[in-house]
Amino acid sequence: MSKEKLMDRARDELFSHINRCGVLQASADDQRTWMDETIEYLAERYPDLAESDLQGLYQIGIRFCQPAIAHGSRNVVPELEETAVN
Repeated sequence: MSKEKLMDRARDELFSHINRCGVLQASADDQRTWMDETIEYLAERYPDLAESDLQGLYQIGIRFCQPAIAHGSRNVVPELEETAVN
């Protein structure tokens, strides 16, 4: 399998784990710990990936866990008061 396909497969698996494990709602410290452990798992699962590839997956995963629009009920936009239309 080509390295690009291997990276794509590992990335897709990482995103799948992130979505299934509830790590999006975890604190930043817990996300980093979880990501460290998950990248170790992916390194065992995909031994042909270089350390730089694994670091890239780590960075992608951390960015995915911290989207531009925050998750959770505390980050809900307050409802606007109705205004009269002139």
